Amino acid sequence: MSESPQVKGMVFDCYHTLINIITDENSFDTYDTVSKWLKYEGVVIDALRLKDEYKNRAVAMAESSGEAYPEIKVEKVFESICRDFSIWDIDEEELAVAASRLFRSASLRKLEAYNQSIMLLEKYQDIPKCIVSNGQRVFSEPELRFLGFHQYFDHIIFSSDLGYKKPDKRLFEKALELLGLEASEVISIGDTPKNDIIPPLELGMQAMHIQDAWNEVWGEEDSMPEENEYEDD
Repeated sequence: MSESPQVKGMVFDCYHTLINIITDENSFDTYDTVSKWLKYEGVVIDALRLKDEYKNRAVAMAESSGEAYPEIKVEKVFESICRDFSIWDIDEEELAVAASRLFRSASLRKLEAYNQSIMLLEKYQDIPKCIVSNGQRVFSEPELRFLGFHQYFDHIIFSSDLGYKKPDKRLFEKALELLGLEASEVISIGDTPKNDIIPPLELGMQAMHIQDAWNEVWGEEDSMPEENEYEDD
């Protein structure tokens, strides 16, 4: 990047680029925690049934979208579950947001900021920046806020808001529109070639793996981010 003075804007992936995360959405304990909490909110569904309903409804929502790379809203899945398994009158939308965040917290095994990425953002703090993430705004935005990343970005794009996810190039086109820059003036930085390198290059953007960006600022080789079986960002 230091040799590319034409860079006037930056696009960053979120998970495994800014945030180091491990979740386990297949764990019984994840659904058991949510199931027990839901009882106190008027929704009765056991953990195994909740797991099946969550996964089946998420798949059905994705398949009905007609998108090549469909994205859902997690809170919409929980909203439908809460509605169908409630035993008294509930505020479905409000409860679904709370359930989504509890589901995320129950599934978390690791959540921390990459110091290398903070250094990178500090170095280029005067360049306009946009996050393009295959994330769920309902819990991804709070994670960016409490880990201290939100303040560095002018725009944040979550796939959950759009109904489709990377590698769909429309997310990067939206980023270019928000930044008000030409494709050649913007660099995409992320950890996944399929999602963060190839699509922007096809649009005429520049692209760099996060490891290479870290090495430029950090000055030494670091281990690659841990792979996460359950996050596709």
